[in-house]
Amino acid sequence: MYVTPDGNPCESGDEPVLIARRTGCPVAVHPDRLAAARMLAGQGIDVVVADDGLQHYRLGRQFELAVVDGRRRLGNGRLLPAGPLREPPSRLGAVDRVLVNGGDVESIRRLVAGTVPVARFTLVPRAALRVDGDGERTLASFRGAPVHALAGIGSPDRFFSELEAHGLDVRPCPLPDHAEITPSDLDFGDEYEVLMTEKDAVKCARFAHSRCWFVPVDLSLDEDDAWVDELANHLRSELDHHD
Repeated sequence: MYVTPDGNPCESGDEPVLIARRTGCPVAVHPDRLAAARMLAGQGIDVVVADDGLQHYRLGRQFELAVVDGRRRLGNGRLLPAGPLREPPSRLGAVDRVLVNGGDVESIRRLVAGTVPVARFTLVPRAALRVDGDGERTLASFRGAPVHALAGIGSPDRFFSELEAHGLDVRPCPLPDHAEITPSDLDFGDEYEVLMTEKDAVKCARFAHSRCWFVPVDLSLDEDDAWVDELANHLRSELDHHD
């Protein structure tokens, strides 16, 4: 199915709706990743970015990015269900670039043994936006009173720590990744503000009350982004080759 910015995350998933909102690009989801790519190609799309697509080998690829959590790294190094990995650690040596989300980048560099470029990035929070679309506040403006922090992401503690780093008095409410959110999840029985991730906000936009805010984040590379130009040139070369 095609995903629109105002799509229902219960039907397509929360991340596809978030990607559609953030990028404005055509987004498609399908149990078969190859079928999703073909849907987009049928619309005339000539560059497809597959989120979490390394293990889908039927899907052709010209450039592979592996993203690693710099705090948790590779966990116990085992594949699902014994561990957190979808691919063995050796797979990092076969991609085009490894991006490390904060934390320890040197251990990842040692793991790939210099065969693949490794770059560190951080997620930088922006001003909080009201979930109903009517308002914007700096994170500093939430200081002075407790805030409820709701996060249904892979690592909720990362969100809570970021808010605390901005001086907020956080009352954490961790949820499982991709958890469904109901109106009762937003009712804490008090008048304190509720902060959540952008991914969670797409799931409760239709019923969030006026004290609900989400915190968008932007990616910031710790080194120059010349490799992004290299990627763009590589894709242009592939497109020219197929024309």
